[in-house]
Amino acid sequence: MSTEVRVPTLGESVTEATIATWFKKIGDPVELDEMLCELETDKVTVEVPSPIAGVITEIVVAEGSTVSVEALLAKISEGAVAQITKASEQLSNRAKQEPNSSKSETIDIEDAPSAKKIMAEKGITRSDVIPTGRDGRIMKADVLKDPTGGAPELTPINTPSPVPVSDASREERVKMTRLRQTIARRLKDSQNTAAMLTTYNEVDMTEVIALRDQYKELFLKKHSVKLGFMSFFTIACCHALKEVPEVNAEVDGTDIIYKNFVHIGIAAGTPTGLVVPVIRDADAMSFAQIEKEIAEKGSRARDGKLTMAEMQGGTFTISNGGVYGSLMSSPILNPPQSGILGMHKIQERPIALNGQVVIRPMMYLALSYDHRIVDGKGAVTFLVRIKEALEDPRRLLMDL
Repeated sequence: MSTEVRVPTLGESVTEATIATWFKKIGDPVELDEMLCELETDKVTVEVPSPIAGVITEIVVAEGSTVSVEALLAKISEGAVAQITKASEQLSNRAKQEPNSSKSETIDIEDAPSAKKIMAEKGITRSDVIPTGRDGRIMKADVLKDPTGGAPELTPINTPSPVPVSDASREERVKMTRLRQTIARRLKDSQNTAAMLTTYNEVDMTEVIALRDQYKELFLKKHSVKLGFMSFFTIACCHALKEVPEVNAEVDGTDIIYKNFVHIGIAAGTPTGLVVPVIRDADAMSFAQIEKEIAEKGSRARDGKLTMAEMQGGTFTISNGGVYGSLMSSPILNPPQSGILGMHKIQERPIALNGQVVIRPMMYLALSYDHRIVDGKGAVTFLVRIKEALEDPRRLLMDL
């Protein structure tokens, strides 16, 4: 009896995926829920488990092929398990009777493509990672929990050649992942469609830092989550968006759609590219609820476990380039949204305050917006409200 393995539902509006890797071949035995292959969609990597225990009798689609939802991937036979088991026992008995036979065989192990990509980015080799996959395969989670925490010192592989070589021989051509293709297409569409403009301001983070330092231990003890800066920025944005609603709107043809809710997208870098998990109804959340959502979704993003639904429906985005050391940048819109706030590195700088030069922890803010529906006055007002709320956090509690 054969059981069909088909492409699972990939998420809202996602209709196709690419087969990144087959971890099994025809004739291989599989256990129930054992991973058969890895599919790569526009945003997430999807693992396809075996629906039964059996033996793969047919693989319909090869690696690198594009498949649609519900497409047939493979067939698994249940009746072949006993035959495989019996053959394995016979081979085992034969090995015991032949002492001169080789005690080890070379196995062609294909690690998960996502794991190979992360290893390349981190500069580590297979010997630096403890594999947990079948037959010693390295999975993405194995690399993410790499105890070294960074790249070990590597010995250069390429030795100087005695004869000149062309630049072409030192190049490497790698096909873009579907995620990277989608990021490239959406960002270019954003530039081609929106009348994008960026305005800047700066904020003195003294009061926010003092408030956070004063209450972070009590906050952690009561809510079991750390108090970060992102919740302050998120709530400040929610207040500012209510005053300047066009930043929370989008263009649809000749119409403007105003959102009477705030779904904040928090841009997060992952080993496979940028993703933007969405905190729904952030305007109705407390500091603790926002911090818990950010922590939970950030962890799921790094592990590649976000669903498509968790990355859709955002009305405004916050991008924190400061975690990478960025001092100033112009964030690009996440279409069809009309606004994105760029946070940056907190850096002590001399400023003039009440006629005196003082050293304060300052951060540059950048708001990129769609000038088709957001005027300069609205954009500047939005950033000023953010600045006011962060320089005097009591305004957030008073809804000012």
